[in-house]
Amino acid sequence: MIDEIPAQERSGRLLRAGLAGSEVQSFLGELDAPAAASLPVDAARLGRLCRDGRALLARLPARSKRNTGEKAAGHALVHLLADAVWRFFRTHRKPIYDTLTAARTRALRLEELARAGAALLPGVLPSNAELAEESRNMQADKDGLEIHQGLFFGQLLSDREIGLHLCAAMLLPTTAAQAKLEEFRSRGELDLGAVRLQAQGDAGYLYFHHPRYLNAEDDETLAAQETACDLILLHPGLRMGVLRGAPVDHPKYQGRRIFSAGINLTRIYNGRQSYLFYLTRDMGLLNKMFRGLVATDQAGRLQLRPEEPEQTLEKPWVAVVDGFAIGGGCQLLLVVDYVIAESGAYFSLPARKEGIIPGCANLRLPRFMGERMAREAIMFDKSFRVDDADARALVNEVHPRADMDRAVGACIANALGSGMVSAGGNRKAIRIQTEPLDTFRAYMATYACEQAFCHLSEQLVHNLERHWNAKERKL
Repeated sequence: MIDEIPAQERSGRLLRAGLAGSEVQSFLGELDAPAAASLPVDAARLGRLCRDGRALLARLPARSKRNTGEKAAGHALVHLLADAVWRFFRTHRKPIYDTLTAARTRALRLEELARAGAALLPGVLPSNAELAEESRNMQADKDGLEIHQGLFFGQLLSDREIGLHLCAAMLLPTTAAQAKLEEFRSRGELDLGAVRLQAQGDAGYLYFHHPRYLNAEDDETLAAQETACDLILLHPGLRMGVLRGAPVDHPKYQGRRIFSAGINLTRIYNGRQSYLFYLTRDMGLLNKMFRGLVATDQAGRLQLRPEEPEQTLEKPWVAVVDGFAIGGGCQLLLVVDYVIAESGAYFSLPARKEGIIPGCANLRLPRFMGERMAREAIMFDKSFRVDDADARALVNEVHPRADMDRAVGACIANALGSGMVSAGGNRKAIRIQTEPLDTFRAYMATYACEQAFCHLSEQLVHNLERHWNAKERKL
């Protein structure tokens, strides 16, 4: 995560890159100034420090053009700032969160907290305008503005009370879903762009629709996917959800359904994919499929209390894997209740080749496959063919392509035939021993920090060029 830079090496690393001695000494003097233990004073000082550090980074060439000494200086600046920011949030996370949430009487989503935090702590957390400016750079030239967001959320989630409140806030239905619920109920279908949503009988079908990128996930698809998930959960006439990919345009798979190619690596390489996507996806979309929705009382307080049984509105989910479920697509299989796959399909978690952490797969895959097999899948790039015995840990049924629609219909009829009165109760009971909310919170604290450094790492860019021919891909 944060590299320790010995005090005696700081000045030398920065001066050898050609940075002005007076600016370097001013920056290091501010870095070593004692904390005041006062949020306003410490925030103002850290804001100045971050702006000074960013100014020094701006004096260096673009990251991909730096020589060895310039790379060492850039690395030192990023990590010295990260260490200062980490310590600041550790000290002040409670007053910061209480200020942003009005003493936890307001439930703010991650993106709302990030935006409000940037206004409260200018220079420390990046504003939307600053992030938009940085997104014009290729990933190889970014110096990690979003790392401070990762440190912010890592510290919030590390505090049990704050973290559980934030986890619960992310399980609230989105305003977009609430606005579209009556339309969905009356029409029985919605076109959300990146998602096609249909109500068929008692089942809601969520079709991934990002055909140019083989139904990959990115900033352009996530909001629609979470809205569709919420709508299925909120619709009083639907008793379960079905995930499936829509047909794609790719010449190799023309007209075929594809489940998901995972995260959109083209957008990452070109610097267009946000860091917050990772947290929002796992704490919102996937955790809603796994846990359901929470509600607020008349006073606006969250009705999910860690000392009580979970009171969530949830429904079982079926995933239908046509073609493949790569990366994030495979992660979806870990939160649904039943998986039907096309014969010849496969799933994989190519995290090593990409250089990022595969969402919550590290938390969830070991309980399906055992830790040894999970390590092989995540760290040694093992793929699983659904027809092989190893895949049975994640796949319930395998059928020829021509029989997939029939198999899905039979599965739904069988599940709904029992009335499903106990479906939510059984899901809650299983989670007690597999993944309590506090376990998820603790995992996400680590994930928030580590994924920020992975997302902005030089190794990620090298991996995409080496394993994925990223230079030849076009947005």
